[in-house]
Amino acid sequence: MSDTAESRGILASSAVMATGTVVSRASGYVRNLLLAVAIGNELHADLFNIGNTIPNMLYILLAGGVFNAVLVPQLVRAQKNDADGGEAYTSRVITLALLFLGLVTIVLVIAAPLLMRLYLSGSYNDPALAAQRDSAIAFARYCLPQVFFYGMFALLGQVLNARGSFGPMMWAPIANNAIAIVVLVLYLFWFGALPAADSCAAYTSTQELVLGGGATLGIVAQVLILLPVLKAAGVRYRPRFDLRGSGLGHTARLGTWTVLFVIVNQIAYTVVVRLASGGTARSVCEAHPHHAGAVDATGYTVYAAATLFVMVPHAVITVSLATAILPRLSAKAADGDLSGLAGTLAGTLRTALVVVVPFAFTLPLLALDASKVLFGYGATATTFDHYVPSMILFGPGIVFFTVHYLMLRGFYALELNRTVFYIQCVIATANVVVAVVLVHGATAAQTSPALVIAYGTSYLVGSALSYAMLRNRLGGLETPALVRFAVRLLIAAVVAAGVAAAVRGVLPGGGADVSHGLAALRVVVVGVLDVVLFLALARAMRIHEVATIIDTIIETVLRRRRGRHVAS
Repeated sequence: MSDTAESRGILASSAVMATGTVVSRASGYVRNLLLAVAIGNELHADLFNIGNTIPNMLYILLAGGVFNAVLVPQLVRAQKNDADGGEAYTSRVITLALLFLGLVTIVLVIAAPLLMRLYLSGSYNDPALAAQRDSAIAFARYCLPQVFFYGMFALLGQVLNARGSFGPMMWAPIANNAIAIVVLVLYLFWFGALPAADSCAAYTSTQELVLGGGATLGIVAQVLILLPVLKAAGVRYRPRFDLRGSGLGHTARLGTWTVLFVIVNQIAYTVVVRLASGGTARSVCEAHPHHAGAVDATGYTVYAAATLFVMVPHAVITVSLATAILPRLSAKAADGDLSGLAGTLAGTLRTALVVVVPFAFTLPLLALDASKVLFGYGATATTFDHYVPSMILFGPGIVFFTVHYLMLRGFYALELNRTVFYIQCVIATANVVVAVVLVHGATAAQTSPALVIAYGTSYLVGSALSYAMLRNRLGGLETPALVRFAVRLLIAAVVAAGVAAAVRGVLPGGGADVSHGLAALRVVVVGVLDVVLFLALARAMRIHEVATIIDTIIETVLRRRRGRHVAS
């Protein structure tokens, strides 16, 4: 298969996943908008979001670690080498996951108060915040069962991915978002939007049940949707307890390093959440206990929302590409084709960068207006600008993270999980050290931006380290081609953003008091201008990866239209 044909094959598979991700993100935006309208973005919001952090964190770490990194290559190998096409191996893995995740979830629910001590800053030990601390614990208890369902969703989704079925895993979260939207509409109808004077209030037990229970119900639905798809894909699960001599020992040995990877990430993220929780609690409630909400503060809610916003290109493009190439990388690694593996990975990296690099340069131009459009309603009508510095500062971080994320796919395909662990130790250490130093000297309003800078710094170090080590292992990663590509890409992105910035400066509006309609118009005008200029410059500078993406999208759309015409 030629490099161009393989690239288009990867992009075609990614297009299906990306489409589902776009719809999922759109419905997720509606959910996040309603959540911001209902509970704001200060201490009151942190209580729910921090209580919901533990299962979300474990899902991200397990889905991006143990399941993606270890099981996909092993499932591909089992399908290729086992006489039954990997059916017994898959059943054993699912059985083991059911037992492990079930036990872990029970322990976590019981230990919720102890867990929240790790995640909440020392400010919550103040007796004046006892009710708020209890609300966070209650949310954790309602949400921790999600660990089981998040884990099973990730596992079953990877079983489908290993069989070449990529779409369902990307589309299933839409059901979760739909349920969350219904729950939040019910919450707003029942309790109304949070008044500004209550920005650090605790929740009632009924509010905790509606928000926490509704969040978990959505994750359950997300898993149930995959079950008929698995059956249609030919997956026949039967409980298998004959684990000895089944090949799971090799998987477990690989998994040991990935579990250590998870632990290191968990420690670093725990520090981040703990530092973030102190921003709103310390400033709003302790410094001004009788005048809640008077002092600007950013905490975990702002940090998490900014992360979700800037991760859209990563979720739509990079994750889709990485999911599509991992089986290919695993197959090439199994065949000893290191040169082919390096070529596939290098081409995918360039494809991802043509999206995330221009996005990073455009963020400063769109952040304020986008924040107004996305969050300037209800309880966040006057605090939407809290997101802006964090959104802008996340730009460089997402570029470095993209490079590191794709390099890890190469390590995983080669089963170099121990190397990944060592690299992650460096990243986590850099993140924690920089975060502690910056947050210590930051004001309450600077808490989230300080954590974003720490994030970007850690992945600058991590991307450089992972790229250098993988290049050495593979004997090259087409670095000269990447450098030439990066120079042209930066020129195109900088020039396009510069012209768009000049136009933005003469548009009406531009302050925090801009209307929603005018802010939306500014986002469209500046964003479209930036994209059009970048595409024109990319064409003139022969950045072929841009043309490949556009051609593949057009071909995919035309193919689907032809399919619909034939069906009708």
